[in-house]
Amino acid sequence: LPNLLTQHAYISGLSVTIPYKEQVFKYLDELSEDAAKIGAVNCIKITWEDNKPHLKGYNTDVIGFSKSISPFLKPHHKKALILGTGGSSKAVAYAFSVLGIDYKFVSRQPKSSDEFGYNELNAAVLNEYSIIVNTTPVGMFPKIDICPNIPYELVSKNHLFFDLTYNPMNTLFMLNGQKYGAVTKNGLDMLHIQAEEAWAIWNEGV
Repeated sequence: LPNLLTQHAYISGLSVTIPYKEQVFKYLDELSEDAAKIGAVNCIKITWEDNKPHLKGYNTDVIGFSKSISPFLKPHHKKALILGTGGSSKAVAYAFSVLGIDYKFVSRQPKSSDEFGYNELNAAVLNEYSIIVNTTPVGMFPKIDICPNIPYELVSKNHLFFDLTYNPMNTLFMLNGQKYGAVTKNGLDMLHIQAEEAWAIWNEGV
């Protein structure tokens, strides 16, 4: 990244995608308040002074996720499972905190009381947590024939499935949810909204 900016001093903004939303921190000079709280960056604004770049990190994923999931939330949607523990999962968790929804992460190697292992997802857990968000790349093109390993047969019409993936438009995770009556939503609107927020940051002097 430093070499890129040295060679291309006209760059005034960057988007950051998986798996670099946390790794990029070491190159940044400043963080927005939200990005600091979330612990992940997906947008960088670059300003130049004396031929030196100043990099400020933002997180627009949280806005994109909040705005795209909100129309689908019902009164019974009080708790959420977040599949994955990477940078995107942190933005989702922050959004749920703002929305007043309790959440737990689901990890292949749970490390705290805030995380379930996939093998712990039983009927009691699925009955309690009616929102399930896939923040992992599992099921993304070209590996569209795989999905997160959760007990889909325990899903009901009370569940809301949100997949941050948008290629394919209907992931196997979503299709399995639909099979048992869940409402599903992909990440395309989230992609558009976070991009519009990033464009505003780059162009409106935020």
